[in-house]
Amino acid sequence: MTLRVQGREVGPAQLGLIHQLLVEHPEWSRRRLSQELCQAWDWRNGTGRLKDMASRALLVKLQHRGLIELPARRRSPPNRMRSSRELRRWDQEPVVGSLGQLQPLQVREVSQDELARRELGCALAQFHYLGFGGAVGQNLQYVVHSGSGRLVACLVFGSAAWRCAPRDEFIGWTACQRQRNLGYITNNARFLILPWVRVEHLASWCLGAVLRRLSQDWQAKYGHGIELVETFVQSDRFRGIAYEAANWIGVGKTTGRTRQDQSRTIQAPVKEVYLYPLGRRFRERLAA
Repeated sequence: MTLRVQGREVGPAQLGLIHQLLVEHPEWSRRRLSQELCQAWDWRNGTGRLKDMASRALLVKLQHRGLIELPARRRSPPNRMRSSRELRRWDQEPVVGSLGQLQPLQVREVSQDELARRELGCALAQFHYLGFGGAVGQNLQYVVHSGSGRLVACLVFGSAAWRCAPRDEFIGWTACQRQRNLGYITNNARFLILPWVRVEHLASWCLGAVLRRLSQDWQAKYGHGIELVETFVQSDRFRGIAYEAANWIGVGKTTGRTRQDQSRTIQAPVKEVYLYPLGRRFRERLAA
């Protein structure tokens, strides 16, 4: 039997190698095991870096399926977003006026900048209606500061939804093509304008500024670009005006299920699905 786990085909040969490493090296930590497995498979991202975190996730999933038995954890995994639970004091002096008065606005990608990432995490945890526990998997994180240096907006992009009927119909791809090319889509999982900021057109400006650089930033970090961006707007809370103003395309509604709902029993708010293609040939590339 061959499984597809973490984007890889795992069959008898691959499981055999993992069992061999576990038997021959019982002293190895989970981290060492995942690194050695990456080396053996030459499992790297587009920039040539070993996909260590993907390897660790694959091993954990195999253990959950009862196919392997991993060594005990030697320490609790560090919580990179522990700062998101901290309550920071913010300068909440109202920011009002025109978009021009905030210039020059500065957009920075901060997923590899610890201090800036902590600031973003705290802001989202305190002021975004969904909170924030940190980004998982491939992701980019952006902060926007006004010309005076004040934080005015935060945006996070991460893994796309595995299935989304309106999106998949819009692309026109098959299940196999989706499985092969889903990594070329990213999800705008969080977007926050700080609550004391009241500047007309700022939200659509932020979206436009980030989208103009998103694929290039993804290429620099992960070795491949992005063809399409998705987001989900909760219908009973928001109207999606900023996305529409930034030329995103509304393609339909979700069915009220979550990513984790395998038995069709979890009820979730219905959301509007918005998409933004980053190139004219996005359908051709996603359906390759």
